[in-house]
Amino acid sequence: MRLRPQIASLAFLGLTLATGGCANLPSAGPNTSQVLGERVVDQVEIPRYLTVELNERAVSILDSSPRASLYGRFGARGGEPPASAIGVGDAVQVTVWEAASGGLFSSAAIGGVSTGSHSASIPEQVVGRDGAITVPYAGRIHVAGMTPSQVERAIVTHLTGKAIEPQALVTVPHNVSNTVTVTGAVTGGARVPLTGRGDRILDIIATAGGVKAPVHEVFIALSRGDATARVPMQALLTNPRENIFARPNDVITVEQQPQTFTVFGAAGRNALVPFDAVGLTVEEAVAKSGGILDNLADPQGVFLMRSEPVSLARQLDPTFPIEPGARTVNVVYRINLKDTNTYFVARHMPLHNKDMIYVAASPSNEFYKAMQLFTTAAQPALMGFTVSKI
Repeated sequence: MRLRPQIASLAFLGLTLATGGCANLPSAGPNTSQVLGERVVDQVEIPRYLTVELNERAVSILDSSPRASLYGRFGARGGEPPASAIGVGDAVQVTVWEAASGGLFSSAAIGGVSTGSHSASIPEQVVGRDGAITVPYAGRIHVAGMTPSQVERAIVTHLTGKAIEPQALVTVPHNVSNTVTVTGAVTGGARVPLTGRGDRILDIIATAGGVKAPVHEVFIALSRGDATARVPMQALLTNPRENIFARPNDVITVEQQPQTFTVFGAAGRNALVPFDAVGLTVEEAVAKSGGILDNLADPQGVFLMRSEPVSLARQLDPTFPIEPGARTVNVVYRINLKDTNTYFVARHMPLHNKDMIYVAASPSNEFYKAMQLFTTAAQPALMGFTVSKI
């Protein structure tokens, strides 16, 4: 029995689709099996990325990984207020007292009667580049790096035996060395002088007028000497220990960096999504992207993609081969939404800036597309066959 040409075409098209044509159908991206299988290039065992099931173990490893910390970077001393030391360029004023008249700093007696003034105020002077000031009858006294009380003792020591039981009072009317520079996304960048009680990082930023950006987009970079640490501002607000004391010559840079993540595939919307709050989790990120499309998505094929430090990747999978010299590893976390417990796990996994979420299409969706293509292609043939029978 010979098939009519139309029927033969339909049979050939159906056979083509059934034997692999689905693989060539239009698609928004790889399906679940392709994501899990394409980490190896051709037949060579060179993994391009590490795949990890999102479960309690993975979240526990992520929670235990070290985070940027001002307190950790600058040590326990960051939690103590610095001493108010005098520095080069500061204006210092000295007042000296003596116990009785007739001394070096006492007023002369008039008619044998003392006027009662046993003190003298030395005019305000700026600490020179040699770190010293001049005190009459005591000479040049080194004061840089010393507190006012230490300078007072040094002056008394130099005047002992010359003045009558001398006492000294040292004040710093204009302090330019004990300042912190604040710059970046603040209302008013400035050199902020430190107070004697000690000032924390948030105190300094508030003195500079506060930040000009939403808190969840603000990062604080602290440079001290050759060391620099950068943390989210939210870390200082939620963990008081991170709000360490500022020290002279610190540089605080307030940076505004919008936080975003991208969504692809069979999700409610494919878009670049901004963070609108601090501490966004994977569970919240999926919801913000409109969830997954129940008629298109594979709930077992939701993937979170990001680059992780090599040390973290080794903890996630000690057997994963890492190229020598690599600093990061591309990691694909598989989120199986068919498992109810995964929802609770995803709630405890924080999202990172520039993370990618991909929702794979359901295998039945590919069959549905194939059937649509078959119906569209077969329509002319079926019409011709029907006409020929009339």
